[in-house]
Amino acid sequence: MSENDNDMIYDLWDKPPLFEWILLSLQRLCAIFGATILVPIVVNTTVGEPVLSVPVALIASGVGTLIYVAATRNKSPVYLGSSFAFIAPMIAGFAIGGKSSIFSALMVVGLVYVAIAIIMMVTGNEWINRLLPPVIVGPMIMVIGLCLAPTAIQEIGLDQAVIPINNLIVALVAFFTTAVIAIRGRGMLKVIPFLIGIIVSYVVAACLGMVDFSGFFAASIFEIPDFYVPFVHYSFNPAALLTIVPIALVTMVEHVGDHKVLGEIIGRDLISDPGLNKTLLGDGLATFFAAFMGGPANTTYGENTSVVGLTRVASIYVIGLTAIFAIFFAFSGHLTALLAAMPNPVIGGVAILLYGFIAVNGVKLLIQEDVDFNNNKNIVVAATMLVLGLGGATLSIVQGDLSVSISGMALAAIAGVVLNLIIPEREKDNEFVPEVK
Repeated sequence: MSENDNDMIYDLWDKPPLFEWILLSLQRLCAIFGATILVPIVVNTTVGEPVLSVPVALIASGVGTLIYVAATRNKSPVYLGSSFAFIAPMIAGFAIGGKSSIFSALMVVGLVYVAIAIIMMVTGNEWINRLLPPVIVGPMIMVIGLCLAPTAIQEIGLDQAVIPINNLIVALVAFFTTAVIAIRGRGMLKVIPFLIGIIVSYVVAACLGMVDFSGFFAASIFEIPDFYVPFVHYSFNPAALLTIVPIALVTMVEHVGDHKVLGEIIGRDLISDPGLNKTLLGDGLATFFAAFMGGPANTTYGENTSVVGLTRVASIYVIGLTAIFAIFFAFSGHLTALLAAMPNPVIGGVAILLYGFIAVNGVKLLIQEDVDFNNNKNIVVAATMLVLGLGGATLSIVQGDLSVSISGMALAAIAGVVLNLIIPEREKDNEFVPEVK
């Protein structure tokens, strides 16, 4: 175990004992599994066609993470998974240009990341820090976490007029088991609260008859995922490109924020070492690979940051084995079916902690970076981003046959960047905040 002053149980290059290493990796996989497969499930359900493959999403996640680890030279314990920010744009892109246009646009997103990474290798990081200061990154992380909150609520069923009692029981078991072990656990238990919470609640759900094992029994031991044929089915649609590619700004803000927050947690400046040029390069190459194979765009996972923060495990060995497990599971029909059969309340109960932790990380970043909210400019930027991001705002631009729609997180990110650039600073500006009575 690590004895460094960053309070990590297992620091970046610490290798846990084999059995614990496996358990920690399985826990990390469980933490990111729900979100990784949820993206293709939501897209497919919404459009009514199998646009994205769950096994391909897992492979894209695992291989993408290994690409990232290689690009950053094992210096950043980040896990990449399917991006929620692209769900709405992918659905819109499908309506505009069909399935092929989605993957073409996502490949361009990856190339945008790579291009910016190359520019930063030449010019340095300072301009990106000025473009995306903490007053933008913090609220953006909060928006991402809070926008995910309804997903956790829906998975439990708390959005329904009447919630099935079994859903509530399973979700409460998942939540309290995870929370109690995270707070009061000792030894190895303390570093695998999510895994234990998921296992215990899964067993409870099975006892209550909530698990359908038919898919498990019908599955094959080895199954080849439904890959998209590279450069055969692809087509570039300008309207789809303009709908999907701008979301790269949102995920870029998320990327910077996740690395800043994770860096604070593990006591390392990931923005400087390995540097944003290498982290963006890894993320961009991972997204290009994912789209090339017919998978969703990759992004840095706040769920991973949550697990690192709560378990104090930052080992790159755990990240690597988690990625390998994700790839292995994608080819295992039984394992994929077993995880896919996991009842929604199991994920929902754990997701309350995961998504809440993401939002709280945004607040922590604002505090740690000493963002001055006596400054009117900071208030305007943050307030605008929060309202646009959480309020469901949508901006549609139509020019002839070309239609572009910017909504939610993308609109919040763009508004934050623009406002921060155009609003002038004032030397003394601390009278704006109204008194709350």
